[in-house]
Amino acid sequence: MSIERLVVIGGDAAGMSAASRARRLKGPGELEIVAFERGHFTSYSACGIPYWVGGDVAGRDDLVARTPEEHRARGIDLRLRTEVTEIDVAGRRVRARAVDSGARSWTSYDKLVVATGARPIRPDLPGADAAGVHGVQTLDDGQALIDTLSRARGRRAVVVGAGYIGVEMAEALINRGYEVTVVNRGSEPMSTLDPDMGRLVHRAMEGMGISMVNDAEVTEVCTTRDGRVRAVRTADAEYPADVVVLGIGVRPETALAQAAGLPVGGHGGLLTDLAMRVRGHEEIWAGGDCVEVLDLVSGQERHIALGTHANKHGQVIGANVAGGYATFPGVVGTAVSKVCDLEIARTGLREKDAHRAGLRFETVTVESTSRAGYYPGASPMTVKMLAERRTGRLLGVQIVGREGAGKRVDVAAVALTAGMTVERMTSLDLGYAPPFSPVWDPVLVAARKATAKVHGSGRE
Repeated sequence: MSIERLVVIGGDAAGMSAASRARRLKGPGELEIVAFERGHFTSYSACGIPYWVGGDVAGRDDLVARTPEEHRARGIDLRLRTEVTEIDVAGRRVRARAVDSGARSWTSYDKLVVATGARPIRPDLPGADAAGVHGVQTLDDGQALIDTLSRARGRRAVVVGAGYIGVEMAEALINRGYEVTVVNRGSEPMSTLDPDMGRLVHRAMEGMGISMVNDAEVTEVCTTRDGRVRAVRTADAEYPADVVVLGIGVRPETALAQAAGLPVGGHGGLLTDLAMRVRGHEEIWAGGDCVEVLDLVSGQERHIALGTHANKHGQVIGANVAGGYATFPGVVGTAVSKVCDLEIARTGLREKDAHRAGLRFETVTVESTSRAGYYPGASPMTVKMLAERRTGRLLGVQIVGREGAGKRVDVAAVALTAGMTVERMTSLDLGYAPPFSPVWDPVLVAARKATAKVHGSGRE
């Protein structure tokens, strides 16, 4: 019996989850696995990098779930510091280059997994490549930023962008004693929220000592004579900086796949079927931050770069590569973050998403508390809910509050996945005790109010 070879491009969540799952299902005598990773690390939590930079996580190794040595001990031929530069689909082979020596070689495959991840958006601006300007996507990026912070001549930091990475890095820099300014192109931070909810985040960030500059486009990164960053300039002002962190977002890393003729969608991510097989290619799979996924609420394709999805993709791919059958049906767009003690969560559609999908909807916003109002430690939270007009189908939920607010979004995520109406949600049997919730959980209060609005009765 001939041994098949699986080649995996990318050594983080999706790629190594796929390799590990396939190895558990098929031994070395049935399946040879070769994995290429251009960096120094494998199977690590990129989501934890801001907390490592900020000092909440003690060290880099704490973010590594499985080391290269552990993967190799399980029978995976893992080749670090090796970048795949070409995929020959017709010849079923990939060309790789050793990063340090430059040596090049071809490796054939029977089955291929593309898990090339995403890359930080780096603006095409004068000075954007100056020393002291950092994107934060990999452990190598995080280490480079920490090295810069340890050498910085001053304590002024500018974060460009106010999405998840932007606000998390603002917190990390505040924790390190920096004076932090966030320059944001949007009207409010956290564009994954509606602006009225983003305004709550804005106020909280300023209350924590972070300077927010909204509706501002960076035009130049100013440098010193020796090429180090000294300021960030917009059309209206200049903000001094000893370090700059780019938190503008990421794009799917699909240049390699596109050059090989693999299909990509409107967001630049690879297109796959439910089994995570690249469309039109029977023996090629893709997963993680380099793919687009189906939004179960809008029915449209989206690009969402999250480790939760990447690990699930890898499990599905590994099962299918090994001859089994598994599917990844899609997502509802759930995400949670924090800045200092403020918790920020969302799932489903924002107002502009619902408009884009051609949906007619109602919105409600409620103020509640994390615990029974009389119980010590109760803190305020705001819940916004979108429901489809006439049908009452839940479309989305956003939550901003203190301790106990963020993970309440999981109730809404389950309801969205199940296609529940807001009226059906009001009868959910959620856990209650004064230390954990008011007698009516804030999400259910919003569902009651949304039900009344959908029905047009005006009664709550």
